[in-house]
Amino acid sequence: MALTDRYDFEHLKNEAEALVFNELEKQLAERRDGLCRCNECLGDMAAMVLNTVKPLYRFSLLGALYASEAINDEAYARSLRDAVADAIEKVSANPSHPPQEAPFP
Repeated sequence: MALTDRYDFEHLKNEAEALVFNELEKQLAERRDGLCRCNECLGDMAAMVLNTVKPLYRFSLLGALYASEAINDEAYARSLRDAVADAIEKVSANPSHPPQEAPFP
């Protein structure tokens, strides 16, 4: 029997995800170029950032307190901003689809 069949991991959460999505949205809103904003490109950007920044996993409310301390750390915030900017540049320069198929919502 698998571990996930015996235990409930429903509350296991990476708090960095929400931070990444918020920062990605902020930086994309500041751009006025023809950057592709399709689901695939945004997913690639988010995945790249989440693979770069320190994860902030928590399981309980006590874990949420620990994560909130890391969220307020200026070094972490700076690394998050830099990782998002880097991901936007890399994915926009090398989208994983042909340019003519890229929707621009």
